[in-house]
Amino acid sequence: MNLLFSPPSLEDFSCLLKAWRFWLLAALIGALIGAAIYYVAPPPYRARATVLVDFNLEQAWPKDTDRQQFYYLERESRKLEEIAWSDSVLQVVADNHGLTVSELRNEKLILSQPAEGGWHFYADDKERKRAESIASTWAQAFADQARAKIGQSDGLNSFIQVDVTQSADLPVERSTSISTYLLTSVLTFMTLAAFGVLFFHKNK
Repeated sequence: MNLLFSPPSLEDFSCLLKAWRFWLLAALIGALIGAAIYYVAPPPYRARATVLVDFNLEQAWPKDTDRQQFYYLERESRKLEEIAWSDSVLQVVADNHGLTVSELRNEKLILSQPAEGGWHFYADDKERKRAESIASTWAQAFADQARAKIGQSDGLNSFIQVDVTQSADLPVERSTSISTYLLTSVLTFMTLAAFGVLFFHKNK
């Protein structure tokens, strides 16, 4: 146990450098194992639908300061985000795909958006087509609900425009790339190799 907590020395660094072949072997083994894990138990697919949100600042605040526009954007963005995660919107997605709202919130859906512009609706699933369908349904349900709230006294500003711009033939990729698997596995095995070299060296 003392070997693990003893301070490193120049001799330890020298030993590690001399074991470069062992490092390369560990990196190769790590890469092979990482690739094997990726193909044997791949991460879920992730589909992305897009909704264009235009706040029309020039019309909403034609004579006011940038600070007021900033607060306007922040306030309306929060309202839109609440709509995206609302029970009514998620229930539409859940009913269409045999899921629960809890599953959607905690496992399936990711929202990524700027204050103004394209809001990206991501959905994860083991099946490529199903991930695409879930993302598309979520984006459409959000847009429908947001439009219904525009102009209401307790809803969204009447100048806001919400349009689904990408709901078919969505871009779909794995939620985690193979390079992440490879890098994680290589670093793990190289770290273990370093401990192995030092342990063997200190016990010689």
